[in-house]
Amino acid sequence: MPTANRFTSSLTPGNLTEAPIFLLLGLTDDPELQPVLFWLFLTMYLVTIVGNLLIILAVVLEPHLHTPMYFFLSHLSFTDICISTCTIPKMLENIRTQTQSITYVGCMAQTFFVIVLTALENYILASMAYDRYVAICHPLRYTVIMNQSLCTLLIALSLLTSVAVSGLHTLMVLRLCFPSKVLVPHFFCELAQLLKLSCSNAFINDLLIYLVAAVFGGIPVSGIIFSYTQIVSSVLRISSAQGKQKAFSTCGSHLSVIFLFYGTAFGVYISSAVVESSRKFAVTSVMYIVVPQLMNPFIYSLRNKDMKGAVRGLLSGKRSIL
Repeated sequence: MPTANRFTSSLTPGNLTEAPIFLLLGLTDDPELQPVLFWLFLTMYLVTIVGNLLIILAVVLEPHLHTPMYFFLSHLSFTDICISTCTIPKMLENIRTQTQSITYVGCMAQTFFVIVLTALENYILASMAYDRYVAICHPLRYTVIMNQSLCTLLIALSLLTSVAVSGLHTLMVLRLCFPSKVLVPHFFCELAQLLKLSCSNAFINDLLIYLVAAVFGGIPVSGIIFSYTQIVSSVLRISSAQGKQKAFSTCGSHLSVIFLFYGTAFGVYISSAVVESSRKFAVTSVMYIVVPQLMNPFIYSLRNKDMKGAVRGLLSGKRSIL
């Protein structure tokens, strides 16, 4: 299959009359697998939407879930819905219509929102880790420290930082030139793939990715590591086994989500270094852009007694949505 670099006609920045044609090649060229992929991803998308909506509704409607931990969880679920909505519907549309096209503006918008939402999820997980740290290490001051104002501020700062980071990356992509036809070996416009397909020198863009990841990605990761180091240290000082188990149980769901989010992202990063085929890399990318968003509601509804009871109440009709 010819690569995008074989096309000689390129776009100069700001020349919208010659906007390049972007083609999302998807996960496979096999026509027999297209219907299977369509129904598989449609099912995964619907389960993701319904599962996360149930989490949000449970948090909103159940007064005993109006706590900082579930406040952050509801925002995490909303972020998961948005991430899936940014990528899967366009993939399903292309499979159904048997086309691969996405507009230049659509591709840039998809890149922007995917970066915003993945960065936001990163910061929300860090905020949840801090919440668990305060709850276990400073239980008597928990309600004073984790007040509504602080929780709202953490979400607002997370969103503003994510938008700033994504806006910077997107603006740097907009300055690049692309061939007249860009064959993206992916099911969405992924930043790293776009840089590889650019006709321009993307060294500054690549350098920016590493710098931003080290600074703005390292801060929440460091916060999570610090929080759980303090949590483990505090729990180990508890004398009773029942007390230790109770303390660790409050972190079980969050730890599972953290391992799923960072584990899949790290796995994709490793695979990108060892897998030569861009198409195979696109397949592995499903693990971080689809699977965590699908599994998070199950993790919290199955491992958390309060959430399980609230969701069960919604499904049984014991709690009115209206």
